[in-house]
Order: sequence, then structure tokens, then C-alpha cells
Amino acid sequence: MTSPFRCVLKPILGAMLAVGTLAAQSPLTWDQVTEHFKKNNPNRLAGELFVQEFRANETTAGFRPNPILTSTEDQNSLFSTNPYRPLGAIQWTQAVSQLVERRNKRQLRVESARLATAVSKTDLADLDRQLTFALRDAFVRVLQGKAVLELAEENLRHYDRVVDVNRERQKAGDISRIDLQRVELQRVQFESDAVNAQVNVQTAKIALLALMNEQQPIESFDVIGEFDFKPIQITLEESRAAALETRPDLKSATTGVEKAKADNRLAFANGSTDPTLITDYARVGPHNTIGVGFSIPLRFFDRNQGEKERTSLVIQRVDKIRAGIRSNIYRDVDSSYASLESIAALLKPYRERYLPQSADIRETVSFAYSNGGASLLEFLDAQKSYRDTQLNYRNLIAAYLAAVNQLSFAIGREVIP
Repeated sequence: MTSPFRCVLKPILGAMLAVGTLAAQSPLTWDQVTEHFKKNNPNRLAGELFVQEFRANETTAGFRPNPILTSTEDQNSLFSTNPYRPLGAIQWTQAVSQLVERRNKRQLRVESARLATAVSKTDLADLDRQLTFALRDAFVRVLQGKAVLELAEENLRHYDRVVDVNRERQKAGDISRIDLQRVELQRVQFESDAVNAQVNVQTAKIALLALMNEQQPIESFDVIGEFDFKPIQITLEESRAAALETRPDLKSATTGVEKAKADNRLAFANGSTDPTLITDYARVGPHNTIGVGFSIPLRFFDRNQGEKERTSLVIQRVDKIRAGIRSNIYRDVDSSYASLESIAALLKPYRERYLPQSADIRETVSFAYSNGGASLLEFLDAQKSYRDTQLNYRNLIAAYLAAVNQLSFAIGREVIP
């Protein structure tokens, strides 16, 4: 083969391999989607860095005060009486001072910093809870779009077979040309359903890829999961208990109360007096001297009264926030559980009665119409009833899975039906 042909075939083969690679990518499961999300989502990664910032503050809080070295040269004479010893009267003083912290100030600072880190960790867990809720919602929307698209394509294929049969009937003189045109015109509805379903699938995939922070083309991205109705195995009381034990925002509020108490203790400790110990060495001419001393601030005015009062109020405020979160947890769990039960109550008759009935009616009326035993209006009505029933069932499944996701969000962990 000559060189020009190779130059032409090389990019073509590369493109074919790239297309084959995209087509070979397997659909992602929910666990794989979650793994990609945790690795790539910038908001979550920023939350992890925020936790590391608080850990660094723990190191700072544990530092002891640095000693202070003071060097003084004094009593310089501008006009020395002894020209051979012009620096003989200079006094050199070297002093080292150390602040002594009382009432466990350092330990209280460390305790406050560690509690702040604990709050940041549970805040990150709460961020995960919120982002996972949005991620699961987007995941369910993709599954819903795929299920509706599959139904629309199946309806379109079935209706195309009906149109083919009616064309043969029209040729044989069993139905009029007008009736055939009315049957063909009804196909627009099924074709529109398929196009709209395809657009909804692409839109849902875009939203899911955005949460995962993935840049791959929509055509090469797909997910797989169970899109069906399965009753959950958890009671309302169990849901409430699990939420009180699991919810990270409640844990943050509880830890926040403990941190506020630690800050209050630190404020009272900072109101105490810390002495500074001093030791010095002085050389005056030929003489060497050593001295010791201390200094104590006289806290007549500033005894840290403002921080004492402020931190006392913070304890009350954070405790009320915790009580409010606890109350909201009951409301969130109860409302999401009630919504879940109401949707489940609608799904059961659909699955057990309405779906089989709509399929039987469509087949029976289609057969009767093909043999002249049913009118065109009855035939079209049976097709519409089947389409509406099947579509409503899939939308109810999506609503049920969304309600399960809402209950998982209210509890603070996933509830698997």
C-alpha cells in the first residue's frame, strides 16, 4: 500500500477505534456514579479542604507562648573621660521573659479547636447528604427517561404494525381511506412521545454529568439501575430513630453546643491574670550581674467580661438551634414517609390491576377492530388508554423513587427498598 493511502486511512481508523471505545463503555451503576462524584465534585472536594483547615488550627491552638529575648545597651557616654576605654561605662543587659499561662488556657484552646474540627467533619457529612440527594434525584431521572423512552419506542413499533395491517385492510376494501388516514394521523402522538422522551433522557444525563463533574460526551455516557416498585422495609418509628441517630446536621449542632461551652470556659480562663517571668544578665564595666523578676498585669478594667457574656449567649443560641433541628427532623421524616405511603398506595393497584387491564383492552379492541368488530373511535381510545396507563405507571415509579430519596435525605442515610 502506498504512503498516501496510509495517510488517509490512519485518521479514519483512529476515528473508528475511538467510536468503538465510546460504544464499549459500560453503563455505570449507582455505586460507580457515587464513586465518580466523590472523586470529582468540586463542592465536596472544597469541603474536605475545609476540614483540613480546621485540623491545622488544632496545631496552632496547641502552641505555647514563645519566650522573648531582650538585648539592651545603655549608658553610652558621648564624651568619655578615658580616651583609651571609650566604651568602658556601657551597660549590657540580656533578658529572657516567658509568659506563664494559667487555668489550662492551652488545653482549652486545643479542646475548642478539636470540637471545631468535629463540627467541620459533620458539616461535610451534611454536605454529602445534600449532594447525594441531588445526585440520586438526577440518577432516577435518567432511569425514568430511559423507561419512558423504551415505552414510547415500543408503542411506536406496535402502532406501526397496526398501521401496516390497516393499510392492507384498506387495500382489501375493509376500511375507508379516511379511516386509514385517521389511524396514520394518530401516529404523530406516538412519534412525538419518542422524540420528547429522547430529549428528556439527554437533559437528565447532562444534569447527572454536571454533578459528577464529568466532561465526557452524552452519547458515551449511560447508567443502569433498577427502575421498579419495591416496598421499603422500615417503619415510621424506625425512621425517626434512625434520623436522630444519623443526621449530620443534628450532630453538628450537638457538637456546636459542646464547643460553645468550651469557648465559654476559655473566656473565663482568659479573664485570669498570667504572670511573665523574667531573668536577665547585665555587665556594667568589669562587673557581671544576674537578676530575676516578674510582671503581672493589673486587670482593674479588662477582665474579659464581654467574651464571657458573649460565649454564654452562644451556648443558649446554639442549644436552641439544636432543638429546632431536632423538631425539623420529625417534620421531615413524617412528611416524606407520608408522601411515600401515598404513592405506594397508588402504585399497587396500577401494578396489580390497571396495567394488565389496559394491555388486555388494547389487544382485544385491536383484534376486534382488525376484524370489523369495533369502531375506529374505540380502537383509538384503547390505544390512548394503554399509552396513558403505562406512562402514568412509570411516572409513579419515578415519584416513588424520588419519595424514597426524600426519606433517605430526611433520615441521613440511604433507605434501600
